[in-house]
Order: sequence, then C-alpha cells, then structure tokens
Amino acid sequence: MKPEIAAQLEGYQDMLQLAQAAEILGDDFRTEKGAVAAYLERLHPARLALRVSHIRTETPSTKTFRMVPVEGVLPPFQAGQYVSLHVEIGGIRTNRPLSIASPPTQSGYYDLTVKRVPGGLVSNYLLDNLQAGDRLVSSGPDGCFVYNPLLHGNRLVFIAGGSGITPFMSMIRETCDRGLDRRITLIYGNRSEDDVIFHEALTDLAEANPNFTYVPVIEKPGPGYTGETGFMTGELMERVTGDLSGVMVYLCGPSAMYDFCLGELQARQIPARRIRREMFGPPVHVSQCPGWPADISEDQSFAVSIVGGPVVTARAGTPLLTTFEQAGLAPPSQCRSGECSLCRTRVLKGRVFQPAGVPLRQSDREQGYVHCCVSYPLEDLEVLIEAKG
Repeated sequence: MKPEIAAQLEGYQDMLQLAQAAEILGDDFRTEKGAVAAYLERLHPARLALRVSHIRTETPSTKTFRMVPVEGVLPPFQAGQYVSLHVEIGGIRTNRPLSIASPPTQSGYYDLTVKRVPGGLVSNYLLDNLQAGDRLVSSGPDGCFVYNPLLHGNRLVFIAGGSGITPFMSMIRETCDRGLDRRITLIYGNRSEDDVIFHEALTDLAEANPNFTYVPVIEKPGPGYTGETGFMTGELMERVTGDLSGVMVYLCGPSAMYDFCLGELQARQIPARRIRREMFGPPVHVSQCPGWPADISEDQSFAVSIVGGPVVTARAGTPLLTTFEQAGLAPPSQCRSGECSLCRTRVLKGRVFQPAGVPLRQSDREQGYVHCCVSYPLEDLEVLIEAKG
C-alpha cells in the first residue's frame, strides 16, 4: 500500500507511533538468530552420539545395552518410541530400530534390549561384539506406538511376543513410577521359560502395583511349570482381562503372533480402531503373506536398475532396502517396517510386492512410490532413490 493512501486510514498515525516506540524500547531479536532451531535440534535431533555405559544379560539370547550421551543430554521421548541404531558391518552400512525399554521418567540413559535373531546381521553383531565404552550413532526418538490419554482410555491390554516386550516395558515402568490412572494387563508369550525377558522385573512390578497384571504364556513349558501355556487365544484374553469391550489393545511381536492374535480379537468384535500395532521389521517369510504370487519363489533373482547408480541383483524374498545396503548403497531409512516413509523410493518400471497393511499414501501409490524396506521385486525393476535433505 502506498504511504499516502495508508496515511489516510483511521488510526494509522497511532500505529506508526507505536511502531517507532517499539524500535527504540523493544528487544532486538537479531541477537537470538538460530536459537529456536538449536532448541528444536536438542529436542528432535537427526543424530545422537551414544556410549555403552554397561551391559546386562537378560536371557541366554538377550542383552540390554544402557546407552548414555557422549556429550550433553538425551532428548525426551514418549514411552513406546524407538531409536534407530546405525552400524557398519563388513562394509555394509545399515540401521535397526530398537525400542527404548527404560521409562521416560529416567532421562539419563536409554535402555536398548537386543534379542538374538538366527542369521540376524545386526543383532548378532551387537550381542557378540559390543562392549562397555563403545560408541554408536542413532537417530533421535521416533515412532507412534504410544499412549494417547484423549483416545485410549484407562483399560489397556498389552499383547507381546518375544522382544516385542520392549516398548511395553517402558510404558509399564512409566505407569508404575508415576502412579498413573491406567489398568494394564500384559499377556506375554514366549516359546520357553528361558526366553522370557524381564520376568523378575515384571513380577515385582505386578506385586507392587494392583493396577498392573502380568500373565506370562509359555508355548512349550518345561516340567513343573504351572502358569498359562499354549497360544494367546481370545479365550485366555477374556479369562485374564474380563470383558474386552471398551479396552484398547496394543500388539507387538513377530508377524505370526499378529496374524493369530488379530484373528482372535476380530472374532470377539474388537473394532480395528481399538487395536494398535507396532511392527518389528519385515515378515520373515514374505511368500507366506496373503497375495504373494504363487509362481514366484523367494529365491528367484531379478535385475534392479537404479537411476544414476548401478544395476544390482535382487532376491525376491529380500526387501529392496536390504538389497541396496548389501550393494554398498545407503538409502535413508529408520523404522524398517513400512511406517516412517523415510525410505520412500519410486518404481519407474516393474512390479513389487508389499504386504497388506503398509500405510502408503494414495498419492504415492498413484505415482509409483513404495517403502523399499517392505517392498519385494516380482520382476526386473528400474527405480529412483531420492536423496533426503
């Protein structure tokens, strides 16, 4: 607006005088340039430098690594979130998301619990090589597998399998530490008694907190075991929890557990909006997922041409992200479960398989984008890996 026109507006001279006074008496915020960005980086850092404080053996196949900051302080997190640990093993740069098992009420460290996976590249490396004093790099805390006080109510059923106990451990510890108004029933399944992680700690928490119930379930118990056995059926859930209507159910564990428990919950008319899932990586055998083409075996190989990069050989049963990493590439990634979309990749030619339930945006689907951490080649491909700034 031209000054001569603005001067004719009612109150213009008063506003002009206020502006001039503010220039003389107000703060000069130019001296604080970058302060907001620095504060946000402290709360939500892209990378964290961590040091192993000490290591605790939980089971014959599981250890907890207590991680402290190399310098400064750790950013806050919500119970149920994870950090993605970055490692380089045999020339392969990769990462693995690990749920934080310690509660957010403890801000001095993150407890990261790792269970050995047969043939697992990262889990075996960490369990066999990591020592107190070693340094690692991780992402900042991330993930949406958290409690929402406005939507989730105070009757919660946690269903865990194997290392899927880790995000629940943080939630349970926070609830008990702070005396929160939440009634939690944990149903925790394992193959044998030796596989149960945090058993003593969970037993102690249940004895000390009347609003927390702990129900271990052993698939193949040893002689003398008197607890719940077999599978985590809907009948068992109702028996230990009572009426399931109105509860919020959280699931975390291997894919086989999801398939079974979801069927049990659906049979009892638990609506999808009252079921929350945390995926722990891609399926072990993708060919067993509904919709996998019967004429393609997991061991078939295809050529993947990367725009501006090499042509690599991809196994049908291996996620594209893993194939890229094995070829010396390092696309951005974090959750490795199809949730965060950081590894978003565009397929220009060819077909890929993605398991049901991958939260891909409709616009991405129409433009050929996939989450390469849970995408599997079904024929020769041409792809574009987009750099993230």
